[in-house]
Amino acid sequence: YRAMRLYLSSYRIGECAHQLLALLGGKKRACIISNALDFLPDDKRQEYTADVYDPKQEFAAPGIAADELDLRAHFYGQNSLGIVLHNYDLIWVTGGNAFLLMRAMVQSGFDVVIRMMLAEDAIVYGGFSAGAVVATPTLRGIDTMDDPTQIADGYSTAPVWDGLGLVDFSIVPHFRSDHPEAPLAEN
Repeated sequence: YRAMRLYLSSYRIGECAHQLLALLGGKKRACIISNALDFLPDDKRQEYTADVYDPKQEFAAPGIAADELDLRAHFYGQNSLGIVLHNYDLIWVTGGNAFLLMRAMVQSGFDVVIRMMLAEDAIVYGGFSAGAVVATPTLRGIDTMDDPTQIADGYSTAPVWDGLGLVDFSIVPHFRSDHPEAPLAEN
């Protein structure tokens, strides 16, 4: 049995980028999944990327080439997601709504593909906030921070309460931090 290579953070890459680079072992291709933000209209999402957080820019500093991957392009059995993901060394999953993100993962088959790739030690899974929360066995309790009924076009309306189960504990991002959602993490 091999340990999975996981890098889970409360907010962005954080202060341990050297550990993420060590997990990558010199490999430098990242795939960014930001479906947790699909509830935002396109113009607001572009503003967010320009003014708040651009993961491509964050990865450029340590020399990691990053592409965006929209899981919606693989909804409903496209069966191409595994082929696409094998082109990358790191999957980086951003924050937003964990329930929306988990729906995208299930509807695209990402949940199955990532478990297989991690078991084969073929990839590193990294993420922050919602991207870390979905690595857990359950999203129960995170509904104090994220709305389980929030959806976007093309998404199933039923909340997915099971996480990916990559770790056997729950993650509460932003707990006792200076993040604006920190008070919600106290619940």
